Amino acid sequence: MTPGIMDRTAVAHVLDQIASYLELNGENPFRVRAFRSASRTVAGLPAGLAAALADGSLAAAKGIGPGTLQIIEELVQTGRSTLLEELHEAVEPGLVEMLGISGLGVAKVRAIHGILGIDTIPDLEEAAQDGRLAALPGFGQKTVDNILKGIAFLRRSSGFRLSHHAAQEAEALRSALASLDGVLEAHVAGEVRRRCEVVQQLVVVLVTEESPPEIFRALQQLPGVDEFAGQDDRRVTLRFAGGSAAQVVVTTPVNRGAVLVQATGSEAHLAALAKRAAAQGHSLAGGALWKGSEFIPTPEESLLYQRLGVAFVPPEMREGRDELERCATGTPRLVERRDLRGFLHCHTHYSDGTPTIRELAEAVRADGYDYVGITDHSRAAAYAGGLSIDDLKRQWAEIDATNQELSGVRILKGIESDILGDGELDYPDEVLAGFDFIVASIHSRFGLSEAEMTARVLQALDNPYLTILGHPTGRLLLSRDPYPIDLEAVFRRAAANRVAIEINADPHRLDLDWRVLRRARDLGVVISIGSDAHNLAGIANMEFGVGIARKAGMGPEEILNTRSVDDFLTFARARHPR
Repeated sequence: MTPGIMDRTAVAHVLDQIASYLELNGENPFRVRAFRSASRTVAGLPAGLAAALADGSLAAAKGIGPGTLQIIEELVQTGRSTLLEELHEAVEPGLVEMLGISGLGVAKVRAIHGILGIDTIPDLEEAAQDGRLAALPGFGQKTVDNILKGIAFLRRSSGFRLSHHAAQEAEALRSALASLDGVLEAHVAGEVRRRCEVVQQLVVVLVTEESPPEIFRALQQLPGVDEFAGQDDRRVTLRFAGGSAAQVVVTTPVNRGAVLVQATGSEAHLAALAKRAAAQGHSLAGGALWKGSEFIPTPEESLLYQRLGVAFVPPEMREGRDELERCATGTPRLVERRDLRGFLHCHTHYSDGTPTIRELAEAVRADGYDYVGITDHSRAAAYAGGLSIDDLKRQWAEIDATNQELSGVRILKGIESDILGDGELDYPDEVLAGFDFIVASIHSRFGLSEAEMTARVLQALDNPYLTILGHPTGRLLLSRDPYPIDLEAVFRRAAANRVAIEINADPHRLDLDWRVLRRARDLGVVISIGSDAHNLAGIANMEFGVGIARKAGMGPEEILNTRSVDDFLTFARARHPR
């Protein structure tokens, strides 16, 4: 990685890696906790990492000590960590890879290595299949089955990264490349620009009047570039010391539109464009638009689409579905972050969040929202500091007092209620009736069959106090598959009962999936976007949720929290018993 590309997410990841290496190496647990704490602090910074270093606020932050601060500074300045490189030499790399298997923590990895001498995933899989793993103390067949599932999932997701990590890394790279001599513009393209939920490759387009070889020579000189591989006369792949890679595409201004379209993709969208071009006597070849042997200038993307008889297609929609038909008569008005008036699904220090109610309300107001719906965890979620009824009374009193003191934002009393095993919501009805709105989610018993899970959720949807079904498939991207559930039945019940379904904007979830959102909407389901923020940095999650809604082609009128606070509350209370 080049200096300046190490953003707070990348630095937090390295600090967490160091902690895992130290723990695997049997280091002092206090030192391990120091790195974990520093990782959480960096990840939760409300502003950029460079600004926090420059103004001294990072040095003064809780969880940052002199040792971790020095490593952070080294990462920002050089893109490397000497300590991490030393630990790479001291710890078997296969053990660290094993930590990527869902449910396999440091203690189990150390036991597997210490007792069986296993230090690679293939050897681990063999031991799981021949019975050696199940015989270890504290394991058993159920644990082994979960490990085998985790290995399979890890192989499927290998090479991908989460959208927020990819977006931050791509923007840092774009900014660094934009400053090169001869570069007029630099644009992020590829899966990041299409706002895909996981990203396999970073793509940056450079616009320049210089010849590609001149630009390529400048790219080779970048600090932190470990490998430089040419693909053709206008594309190269850079690999950085931190292990990431990016494709860089070079174009002149006169052909910028066609190259941006090609570099953004997807393959299915480009295939549909090529078919349309051929039907009109055009062709798309070599990153340019042609009519026979005549080159067609496309300095803007809109000109390429216009030439092919369609309006501009928003990048998020370019997935080879029906976007060309939908844009035949004009570009649809898709929801934007500025359309959202309500900030929903967020946690405070009352449960497992870090901000106070006032801190969160002030930050949300500063970000342009009219109201904020606090949804700490319910009492069944003891692992997340779920609120007792007495806790609720204290929180409600504080919300009332803060509403009296603050202007410009209204705080709503909500809860993220666990959907219990029998489909009932947490708390008795007399307590549920006191909330302004309720998000209900599943946080336990993921191993039910599809029929059992569906029945559980349908029962919850019948509760008259429920407003929004939260993260409806329970997936954790690159970590946990969705639980089995009949979404068609869920959509139909939610539509019939006027319960909204959430796009959970936490980039680890982005649940509901954009591929099924259109079906939910067509059945009459109201969609909300919830941040699932646990710190002030999580306020930015909403942009990722908006991206998912845009990928499904949704407009602002189809999103619940584009409504005013009064209209939102009218929706939430419509089903309450009289």
